[in-house]
Amino acid sequence: MNLFRRKSYEDLMTEAQDKSLLKVLGATDITLLGLGIIIGTGIFVLTGIGAAEYAGPGLMLSFVLAAVTCAFICLAYAELASFLPVAGSTYTYAYASLGEFFGWWVGWSLILEYSVGASAVAGGWSAYFCGILHAAGIDLPKVLTAVPAEGGWINLPAVLIVLFATFLLVVGVQASAKVNRLLVFIKIGTIFIFLFLAGPHIQPSHWTPFLPYGIKGVAAGTAVLFFAYLGVDALATTAEEAKNPKRDMPIGIIAALALCTILYIAVCAVMTGVVPYKQLDTAAPASFVLEYIGMRFGSALVGTGALCGLSTVILGMLFAQSRALYSMSRDGLIPMRLYHVHPRFRSPYIIQLIVGVLVACITGFTPIHIVAETCSAGTIFAFLCACVGILLLRKQYPDKPRGFRCPAVKIIAPLGFIFCAFIFSQLSVHTMVLFVVWSLIGFILYAVYGYRHSVLQKQLPGDDPSK
Repeated sequence: MNLFRRKSYEDLMTEAQDKSLLKVLGATDITLLGLGIIIGTGIFVLTGIGAAEYAGPGLMLSFVLAAVTCAFICLAYAELASFLPVAGSTYTYAYASLGEFFGWWVGWSLILEYSVGASAVAGGWSAYFCGILHAAGIDLPKVLTAVPAEGGWINLPAVLIVLFATFLLVVGVQASAKVNRLLVFIKIGTIFIFLFLAGPHIQPSHWTPFLPYGIKGVAAGTAVLFFAYLGVDALATTAEEAKNPKRDMPIGIIAALALCTILYIAVCAVMTGVVPYKQLDTAAPASFVLEYIGMRFGSALVGTGALCGLSTVILGMLFAQSRALYSMSRDGLIPMRLYHVHPRFRSPYIIQLIVGVLVACITGFTPIHIVAETCSAGTIFAFLCACVGILLLRKQYPDKPRGFRCPAVKIIAPLGFIFCAFIFSQLSVHTMVLFVVWSLIGFILYAVYGYRHSVLQKQLPGDDPSK
């Protein structure tokens, strides 16, 4: 029994030559996909909740802390993505550096990260959608717009947007990339409209006290909103579909992080400068701010843009989830019959449909505040493994070609690990318990199915995986 057997570099390069998935994404597509995933929930949903309940105006520092942490992670991911241009992101990196057991653990965490994350974003999408209809004098029945815990039957708008995104992804990544590009431009435009309309109404007095919850509140705010940055990991899942991954992946990942951080801080500064932070406890803060200053038309306009923004996040998360599962299926850790690509659209349609239906069920019946923080746990754990993995791969394959090399890796990777570990420690006890329970379930499934059907374990000479 060898739980820590690693994939060889040669096996991974063979997988990278897999012609099943189309190589259609350039550096611009990857950057825009990153903007599509990262810019969304953090600005349009969690900014208000984070300011009201965790950090006040100091949420700007929360974004800075998250960005600094992600800067370390991005440098590591940029090298990993150029070194191992294979679908699966952190799952693949962990498998190659830490062994199959950790590969499975990370892959199982990615299921939590993307499925729960997409569900939370879809809930925010529904809040903006219902708000726009309300501004137009149309109120949908609560039984169709709220989950059972909130007095409804099902959050139907959230379910429908997830199913529509799933349809686009089944049709194919190229078509999805075109839709994503359009929605990203609309989203960026919406953010600038918001800054233009709300910026002149800033009252510096609203920034006092700047740290009403202290430094601890800043750290707690970072822990809650951190899953907004999981786009960094999601981007790495596109490596197998990049035209020139050794060039395009580092450019796309680093450019997306830099642009997103600037916009996050700017929007947070305007929101908390216009409206007292305690009043921002809403799932649609951008629209609320403009309505607060009497700009109802602007509120509806920004709300419409937010719908586009959140749509791209849902699209990106569902995409990343299916690609991670695609790699796990290829390795035999989940049923290999799921490892099928549509003959026409060249997309992993079976996995994509399963993911879409699962996320639709979660978002239709689960409150958004329960799922948001849980997603951060999976994101941070994946980042922790990436920081360790890059050091092990440098030691194991020091002379293999890398399109991008992380500078001062022996400093950057440990700093990334330390920052991620600190943020993880700020998660609530409830969230940590959920993550532990989820991990234990994963360990049981690996023992019962994954290990016994692993392609790699079956290749071990003299080791019968059935024993």
